[in-house]
Amino acid sequence: MTVTANEKKGRTLLLFLGQVVSFTLAISNFTISLITGEGVDAPLTLSFFTYLALTLVYGSIMLYRRQKLLVPWYWYILLSYVDVQGDYLVTKAYEYTSITSVTILDCWTIAWVIVLTWLVMGTKYSLWQFFGAAVCVGGLGLVLLSDSNPGFGGGSNPLFGDTLVIGGTVFLSISNVGMEYCVKKKDRVEVLAMIGLFGMLISASGMATMERKSIESIQWSPQLVLAYVGCTVASLILYTLIPFVLKVSFIWENSKLHF
Repeated sequence: MTVTANEKKGRTLLLFLGQVVSFTLAISNFTISLITGEGVDAPLTLSFFTYLALTLVYGSIMLYRRQKLLVPWYWYILLSYVDVQGDYLVTKAYEYTSITSVTILDCWTIAWVIVLTWLVMGTKYSLWQFFGAAVCVGGLGLVLLSDSNPGFGGGSNPLFGDTLVIGGTVFLSISNVGMEYCVKKKDRVEVLAMIGLFGMLISASGMATMERKSIESIQWSPQLVLAYVGCTVASLILYTLIPFVLKVSFIWENSKLHF
C-alpha cells in the first residue's frame, strides 16, 4: 500500500507530539520523586496546583468566549474525581517504591485504555496491537516479580507501591477514555477548564481533611519550591498536549487533516 505525503506528515506529527508527551511526563515524574524525597507527604496538594493552573489558563479562555457547557457539569465532576484519585495513588506510590518502577508500571494505563476503548467506544485494534500490549503487560509483570523479591526493589515497600501505581492507572485510564470521548465529540478547552475547576475543588477538600498536618510540617526551601513549580508546569503541558494529540489523531484517522 502506497503511503501518501500527507500520511507521512501526519505520522511524523503524531510521533513528534508523542515524544514531547513522553519527555514532559519524564520531567513530571522526576519532580514528583524530588518532592517525595524531601519527605513531603501531600499528593493532593501537588495535584491542586496542577488543577489550579488548568483553571486559570483554560477557565479564562472559557470566560472570554462566554460559551455554554457542551457536556453536563455533573459528568465533569465524575471525570475529575476519577482523575484526582488516579493522580493521588500514583503520586503516593513514590513513597514506597522507586521512580523506575513507578515510571514503568505507569504504562499499565495503555493496556487499560486499549481494553476500555475496545469495549466501550468500539475502537478497532489489529492483532499486532493486541500482541504488543500483551508483551508490554508481560514486561510489567517482570517488574512486579522483581520488586516482590527482598533486596531487589527500591523503596520502603516496593510491592505495595507497585500496587498503588496499578490501581492509579485504572483510574487514569478511565479518565483518559472519558477525556478522549469529550475531546472528540465536544470542545478541548471546555474539557480542560472543567477538569481543572472540579479537580481543584476536589483536591482542596481532600487537603483540608487529609493533608492539613502534612502541609503544616513541610519545610519549604528554594529547591522544593522549584520542584513544585516544575511539576506544575510539566503537568500543565501534559494535560494540554494529551487532548490535542487525541484530537489530531482522531482527525487524521478520519482523513480530514490537511497539511
